[in-house]
Amino acid sequence: MTQTPKPGGHEPEPEPTSSVLGGDDNLRLTPLLTLLPNLITLLGLCAGLTAIRFALDAHYEIAAALIVLAAVLDGMDGLVARKLNAASSFGAELDTLSDFVCFGVAPGVVIFQFALREELPALGWLFVLVFILCACLRLARFNVSRDAPPPPGRAHFVGVPAPAGAMLGLLPLFLFLAGGPDLRPFALPVALYIAIVGLLMVSRLPTISPKGLRVPRSRAIWLFLGVAVFAGLAVARPWAVLVLADFAYLMLLARGFWRHRRRLG
Repeated sequence: MTQTPKPGGHEPEPEPTSSVLGGDDNLRLTPLLTLLPNLITLLGLCAGLTAIRFALDAHYEIAAALIVLAAVLDGMDGLVARKLNAASSFGAELDTLSDFVCFGVAPGVVIFQFALREELPALGWLFVLVFILCACLRLARFNVSRDAPPPPGRAHFVGVPAPAGAMLGLLPLFLFLAGGPDLRPFALPVALYIAIVGLLMVSRLPTISPKGLRVPRSRAIWLFLGVAVFAGLAVARPWAVLVLADFAYLMLLARGFWRHRRRLG
């Protein structure tokens, strides 16, 4: 539409318009620290994807180490987001996608390549799919209930969290890397085990949560010493420590299952 000049010969000033790319929104600056949690999440996602690549090349030790690294980064991104007050819906969705790749797809592919591809290719992959789909369903259930307030007095997870499920699923590989028994000739038990771990992730079994742990102040020094010893052992014998951690977690699951059954009964 043609604008009519005002009397005096001065043309009217054009009204500000927004560009296709969002107008002034593109000029807003975002503090770099607020992007740090998402950058950590992307690093974890890269670790999970790279673990799949090394598993396909039969470099299982590197693949397992990368999944463990992804678990460490997964614990860091949420903590950093809370400390920096940088939590966002975009970051939450990105974290869920990363968890599915790192703790669902990657462990399943690693275990299939390590223990099932030669002895049980078809049926083994079916059980691996059960594990991966259960991880997906758990994360979807978590997304749905993420904004809901937790029930009063509850200080535990419902089902095995995805990172813990990945560590449990990799137990046959951890045993092998720690110098323990080679379970590859027992492909069917390994396949059943990985499927059971997947079902534990979507179960209603109450599992331990760090938020529910309490330590008396008088015993805090022993906790610090225990963490220091654990860190030293993790550096010296990482795979043996992971095996012990998996067995300890399985014992806690058995205890929780027994208490859950007694409560229901």
